[in-house]
Amino acid sequence: MNEQIGKGVNGRMLSVMTTLAVWWNDLRARAREEGGATAVEYALMVALIAAVIIGVVTVLGQNSSQKFGSVATAVGGAGS
Repeated sequence: MNEQIGKGVNGRMLSVMTTLAVWWNDLRARAREEGGATAVEYALMVALIAAVIIGVVTVLGQNSSQKFGSVATAVGGAGS
């Protein structure tokens, strides 16, 4: 069951990173066509990257919390 949880998180992260890479390449192509990005476009990029980082950290934090809980339970049971 733990392997399924790990694959789900890895699958979501892969999906997020793939989407971000496609978006970034599209944005770079548009910037070349338009002769450069404006400050507003940079602000949007920073906001999107921050949102992706927050989402990934949240998912990893939840997964880590579950793992540490499992280890704590195992260690607590071993001491009895």
